[in-house]
Amino acid sequence: MRTPAQLLEYFNQALAAQPYDRQPASLYEPVKYVLSMGGKRIRPVLVLMAYELYRDDIDRVMPTALGLETYHNYTLLHDDVMDRAEVRRGRPTVHRVWNENAAILSGDTMLVMAYQLMAKAEPKYLKAVLDLFTETALEIGEGQQMDLEFETRNDVCEEEYIEMIRLKTSVLLACALKLGALQADAPEEDAELLYRFGEQLGLAFQLQDDLLDVYGDFLTFGKKIGGDILCNKKTYMLINALRKANAEQAVRLNDWLSREVYDPQEKIQEVTALYDEIGVRPMAEDRINEYFEAALQSLERVNLPAERKQQLRALAISLLKRES
Repeated sequence: MRTPAQLLEYFNQALAAQPYDRQPASLYEPVKYVLSMGGKRIRPVLVLMAYELYRDDIDRVMPTALGLETYHNYTLLHDDVMDRAEVRRGRPTVHRVWNENAAILSGDTMLVMAYQLMAKAEPKYLKAVLDLFTETALEIGEGQQMDLEFETRNDVCEEEYIEMIRLKTSVLLACALKLGALQADAPEEDAELLYRFGEQLGLAFQLQDDLLDVYGDFLTFGKKIGGDILCNKKTYMLINALRKANAEQAVRLNDWLSREVYDPQEKIQEVTALYDEIGVRPMAEDRINEYFEAALQSLERVNLPAERKQQLRALAISLLKRES
């Protein structure tokens, strides 16, 4: 079996070979631009890895992998417009290079292109592929809407937050694995276990992202520390700090949340200090461990020899920077 790095290289070659021969060319230039930004390509690699658990001819499932990556980047393009983000993966965002109208229209085109690629699945798998992909796309939109609504709410509970990140982040990882397994004729139980593996891994990964935004190192995390604190983002950390704070801590925390003028570094330091006092870091670490272990248990139950599943297990460990 090929390693994730080898599958990534093979996928990137297929992505680079995609034609953009329709007109007007100006509609497709932003598409080519956003797909050229690189990234880990975790989702298409998961499609290929799940397929290769059962079969070796991964070219059969490459259109699905390409479609999933096109869809994922469509969501990022529209996210950048909604967030007014100026940089994505170290390069100016599409709406900065062109304009918002171009970003929206090219993003819409990417969604159609994703369905076009998904429709290249072999006829015997087509309905299952489209049904799963469509349900996942709807769920991601639902998760994004929940995230937007959380911005204006101060009563978000942990259960709501977990459901939001499951919809917004986890289900696409889960979908990638199941799409690969379905088209490799995996047993239904295995396909479902791989879905659960991806879903639980995605939850652990997003919660770790919340944690690293507060306690990570800039050089290894890859973005500025404390961004979620500065924008009062409803993360696992903040939700549980508000829930667990005593009266005095709640006053201090709400004061920082309500301030419109503040020194950014001071706010990060003071809110982090409150998190330390309240004890949300070990809570987050426990929950990350819970989902990570659940993911590995789901993978363990897939009815294949351990050596065939080792690459997926290793990828999960590397994503969460765990010891093997």
